[in-house]
Amino acid sequence: MIDSKEQLKIAVEAADSKRAEDIIALDVRNVSLLADYFMICSANSERQINAITEEIIDKEENKYEVKRIEGKEGGKWVLIDLGDVIVHVFHAPERSFYNLEKLWSDAPLVDLSEWLD
Repeated sequence: MIDSKEQLKIAVEAADSKRAEDIIALDVRNVSLLADYFMICSANSERQINAITEEIIDKEENKYEVKRIEGKEGGKWVLIDLGDVIVHVFHAPERSFYNLEKLWSDAPLVDLSEWLD
């Protein structure tokens, strides 16, 4: 079984490979019981949201179980529950509206620079 940091790395690299924008990760271990990390990224279209979501699911399922996927049919905000990592793939206007970064502002950002092209 791989650890949550490795799960996060796989998700970040998968999203980046499909040109996700503004990829960030929040370390929520000390502020939430839900997960260790929240990853948030944006896409410019429903098609891109679906491509990012599918890439993350395909990469993750090779390593461990994807627990749940919400919003895939709606196409504006998809949540992928990987257990210790929760991935949020937003259409850009929805990301601004829900502003999860502000909601979880107590959580420190994770440095993703090594994992992004």
